[in-house]
Amino acid sequence: MKKYDYLIVGAGLYGAVMAYELGKKGKSCLMIDKRDHIAGNIYCEDVEGIHVHKYGAHIFHTSDKKIWDYINQFAEFNHYINSPVAVYKDELYNLPFNMNTFSRMWGIKTPEEAKKIIERQRKESGITEPKNLEEQALFLGGKDIYEKLIKGYTEKQWGHRATELPPEIIKRLPVRYIYDNNYFNDIYQGIPIGGYTAMIEKMLAKAEVRLGVDYLEHKDELDALAEKVVYTGPIDAYYGYQFGELEYRSVSFETEVLDQPNYQGNAVVNYTEYEVPYTRIIEHKHFEFGTQDKTVISREYPAAWKKGDEPYYPVNNEKNNMLYHSYEKLAKEEKKVIFGGRLGTYKYMDMHHVVAEALRVTKEELI
Repeated sequence: MKKYDYLIVGAGLYGAVMAYELGKKGKSCLMIDKRDHIAGNIYCEDVEGIHVHKYGAHIFHTSDKKIWDYINQFAEFNHYINSPVAVYKDELYNLPFNMNTFSRMWGIKTPEEAKKIIERQRKESGITEPKNLEEQALFLGGKDIYEKLIKGYTEKQWGHRATELPPEIIKRLPVRYIYDNNYFNDIYQGIPIGGYTAMIEKMLAKAEVRLGVDYLEHKDELDALAEKVVYTGPIDAYYGYQFGELEYRSVSFETEVLDQPNYQGNAVVNYTEYEVPYTRIIEHKHFEFGTQDKTVISREYPAAWKKGDEPYYPVNNEKNNMLYHSYEKLAKEEKKVIFGGRLGTYKYMDMHHVVAEALRVTKEELI
């Protein structure tokens, strides 16, 4: 008999949900992570009394009350509303696309005026069934919004021309004919008071955690410790890249402490010109309505991924999806390994999707 029921590879949100649920049912879990901290990409570190989102902004949002109630058992959430601002040259726009955006863009006041301009620009594009991101953006908002607020930002973020990216990426951006700067349509939204790391710590109360452990370097000896493995790392790496490398996007951050209380007046400011090398500046204190004397900002630089870099999210174009299906076939044949999370299933997922998927898989495991 092996020492643990489950070896969970990766101490992020997916693994933490599974560890908590399995632990409730008396299952023993060993969780490992090659980083020196838990919480994966939602890890927060304390700098000058500010919870800094080390791997980029994370706002929990969902319309599923069950998921909201579930996550709230581990932390009290504040009332933060994600309302980013976009800078294009010397112009400032509210996001998502709403009447504040349209009023600034065209000097108009009413929804009817905005609709007429957008409808005219949509018709001028000649697009009825968008086949790529550029066409989808033109179809959603017309030429002006696309060229000023979408094109440069998105091409920086994904490292591909907008004509090479799938239309699904931009479907996450709502267009509204009301004066409403709330980025998400979801009913529930917020940031855990005290940061995400403390939240994950509560979820891992019954698991044994070992940090600084590279699973793939010590796979055989680690596999021998547990009856089953939950793997949340890149699926192509698990199989030794035998069909080739999947493509990911990586991100780097330039973080600095400023001796002033307020740098930009908003948690997230996007820079939409292609010529500006970073995609956005995050001012972390505003996620929790901080009043500290100093502030911490992070410039976010998208980057092409290469082996050794941290993969952040998959590039789900046709070529990569076909390659993933080759790995997925192998994964489905595994009897002792569960693949999960963004990297293990090669899917772009928001946090509420990750929680829901982890709960679904755990329920199936415990039947």
